[in-house]
Amino acid sequence: MSKQAAIIRLTLIVRKLRTKPSSFDEIYDYLQEAGEIHSLNFDISKRTFQRDIDDIAIIFSIDIEFDHSRKQYYILEENPANDRLLEAFDTFSALNVRERMSEVLLFEERKPLGTDHLHGIMHAIKQRKVIKFKYHKYWEEGTTERELEPYAMKEFNHRWYVVGKERKKGAIRIFGLDRLTDLKILNLGFDSYNFNVSEYFKHCFGIIRPDDEDSAPEKIILSFNSFKGKYIKSLPLHHSQQLLIDNETETRVSIEVYITHDLLMEILSHGHEVEVMEPKRLKVMVKDEMERALKAY
Repeated sequence: MSKQAAIIRLTLIVRKLRTKPSSFDEIYDYLQEAGEIHSLNFDISKRTFQRDIDDIAIIFSIDIEFDHSRKQYYILEENPANDRLLEAFDTFSALNVRERMSEVLLFEERKPLGTDHLHGIMHAIKQRKVIKFKYHKYWEEGTTERELEPYAMKEFNHRWYVVGKERKKGAIRIFGLDRLTDLKILNLGFDSYNFNVSEYFKHCFGIIRPDDEDSAPEKIILSFNSFKGKYIKSLPLHHSQQLLIDNETETRVSIEVYITHDLLMEILSHGHEVEVMEPKRLKVMVKDEMERALKAY
């Protein structure tokens, strides 16, 4: 069996066991059904399955155990990051059948978003090495050369960003990987740092954080119609989201974040299905932006 097929098989095993604990026979039957979809042979023995369990632990960091009393395999406690890893492998699996199902499997056409730099930057973060690159801002012509002590990576809105201290300015800066070129890892180390990426972005909606260190997050109250509310409840706007009202006509939530351009754009994207209740200055910002948009028509 090809390496490609083996990876798909490992992903399928994890998917099956995440649904519920299963016996080997149940897993085997599931693989046979999936094999028909992928036009691959997933006919495996128990010995091969045991090797798959070892491979899953290495690749996905997921431990699978066997319950002898129930004769079922099950997954031990998982890392939430596994969801994204499995999502990536699901996409890989879908790409495998794209040619055979091109009329029903349509991928979004978009430019690369800089993920080719992920491995290099993560290596630099781990080894505490300074990186050098050219950077292009969307609102400026040309590029500028930057040197950065990389501390962490963050994803927002399907784009990846590197967070670190820019050596020239001595301040924390955030750079989008899709606007970054000519990446070099310098043979120049930097000392340990006291930077907590989770704490830094704790009250951010998106990637923007106010430059003023004295800025404080604010309690934002948003009222959605009941239809849009179903989406907001299933995919919260922010980890601080609290449900205040939920009935047949309204879903009202609160979040505690900085008021930034990212937040403003998110609210505007919901159009008439959302109303800003508090604070007043955010209501004015949304109203002004809508009036400017209306003048364009």
